Amino acid sequence: QVQLVESGGSLMQPGGSLRLSCVASEDISGARVVRWHRQAPGKQREWVALLNRINMIDYADSVKGRFTISKDNAKNTVYLQMNDLQPADTAVYYCNVVWGTTNYWGQGTQVTVSS
Repeated sequence: QVQLVESGGSLMQPGGSLRLSCVASEDISGARVVRWHRQAPGKQREWVALLNRINMIDYADSVKGRFTISKDNAKNTVYLQMNDLQPADTAVYYCNVVWGTTNYWGQGTQVTVSS
């Protein structure tokens, strides 16, 4: 059973920085794509960032220039560096990894941005 475990969520003040981690139980170097998504209270889950097997990276417009996705294959870990956090970034953040045609999701980590 593949497992993804996110960590790093916290309560932050606006303008702060945070790095989320997602540790996979499988070798992520073979993953077709790794993504971060988020779900704010009362809203649908939305895609935030992706990094695919050929190292193509893309971001949602709402986070471009502030968030950075990366991965460390040796540690089977995907990261999301979040800078200049804003209250609108408050959400549960989920890691998503695709091996072959199968999607795997983590349990999520809460990020709250408030003054």
